[in-house]
Amino acid sequence: MKEKIRIASGQGFWGDLVDAPYKQATGGPVDYIMMDYLAEVTMSILQKQKLKDPNLGYARDIPPLMERLLPVIKEKNIKVITNGGGVNPIACRDAIFAVAKKMALKI
Repeated sequence: MKEKIRIASGQGFWGDLVDAPYKQATGGPVDYIMMDYLAEVTMSILQKQKLKDPNLGYARDIPPLMERLLPVIKEKNIKVITNGGGVNPIACRDAIFAVAKKMALKI
């Protein structure tokens, strides 16, 4: 068991500084990055998006962020915890996996 765990917070809400998680991951030793996207209003927006398109319902800035972040978190073995999957966490996961596949990364 580790003596200490270093947790960084890279997002505070959907629309927060998109570079924050990357800066946290590259700025120092980190074990986990927590990204919080959701509030009640956000959940209602995500539900409306999912009703229009069943492939949506998650924070859509996650896939482009992951394109930048995945190589760093893989190299440094950083775990990411997020609620950005909103009302469609499976679609969010699939979008992240598609980014990893495009980058030829195994996650």
